[in-house]
Amino acid sequence: MSSGAALEGIVVVELGQSVAAPFAGQLLADLGALVVKVEKPAGDDARSWGPPFVDGAAATFQALNRGKRSVVSDLRDPRQLEVLVTFIVDRADVVLQNMRPGQVDELGLGADTLRERKPSLVYCNIGAFGRHGPLAGRAGYDPLMQAFGGIMSVTGEPGRPPVRVGPSIVDIGTGLWAVIGVLLALYRRKDSGAGGVVDVSLLETAAAWMAPFAMQYLASGAVPARQGTGQTGIVPYRAYATADGELVVAAGNNQLYGKFCAVLGRPEWAADDRFATNPDRVSNAAQLDELLEPALATRTNAEWMRDLDDAGVPCAPVQDVGQMLAHEQIAALGLLRSLPGLSQPVIGPALSIDDNRPLARSAPPALGEATIEGLFAA
Repeated sequence: MSSGAALEGIVVVELGQSVAAPFAGQLLADLGALVVKVEKPAGDDARSWGPPFVDGAAATFQALNRGKRSVVSDLRDPRQLEVLVTFIVDRADVVLQNMRPGQVDELGLGADTLRERKPSLVYCNIGAFGRHGPLAGRAGYDPLMQAFGGIMSVTGEPGRPPVRVGPSIVDIGTGLWAVIGVLLALYRRKDSGAGGVVDVSLLETAAAWMAPFAMQYLASGAVPARQGTGQTGIVPYRAYATADGELVVAAGNNQLYGKFCAVLGRPEWAADDRFATNPDRVSNAAQLDELLEPALATRTNAEWMRDLDDAGVPCAPVQDVGQMLAHEQIAALGLLRSLPGLSQPVIGPALSIDDNRPLARSAPPALGEATIEGLFAA
């Protein structure tokens, strides 16, 4: 069996929209599952999140829904609802849902109801604030959780307003946790025959991203501050302006710092008592940066990278999306892939199995391109 067909024969019903559930469904499709995306008559909200649009749907939607079959279903229509329930009971192995809190139970599509009829079903709830607690009934989106979970408080430049991390890391991270939970439940089912209920949420994902900051706070009592491109607890470990751009230097230990100073032509900075150890450099970061910034501004990214690479000091240029996609390393990894029926290439999943990168075999679906009845008969 090829790596991309690892989940061949597994049927997933995705009752989801926006980012988290669709990303989870897409990854399961990449791994070989048949993913049936159930959409309201107007379609997933993300279809209209543009411009830009690609082949009739927003670029964001097209990046999150490859390899699926789209079914339109008015879940308020008892007949259409019963057709869907029958399909789930007869065919589905997994249900993914990120509908508004309480909606699946109101419709009779909740985990308890469906698993009573099909105990082998793996049911994954993708929520906002989690299953329990005073906020369990509230809805949420990625920027709300970056704010509530503390991520914005440590993102941005010191002394300036908080900044949202550009990629939807909470949504996508929650989708990853969902897939991990689903795979664990499917693995367990092989022996027991019983499915289970997986619960993930945006808040839990945000809190997990903040684990190092939480430990720093618990250990010191000091609230972590925004560090720009830097990292609390490691210096030098940030972007510096060069003659033609910005370069991130990650001298994460004393040996690398010494090599960095040697490349700069200032070996004495490694022996300076203010900067001799990482705790010293963290305590005196402002003074060290006053030395490093003008030194790095004298040469280009390419010049510094050549010498730092030769010395074994980790570094990377700050690139925009176009530069990243055009880099030969992306091509060497085979990350950017074409799909039949889609006019633009996609970035494939960030894993390979036996040196093969799994990828769904079809483009994101047009709204309602399949029907439950047709899939059921297939």
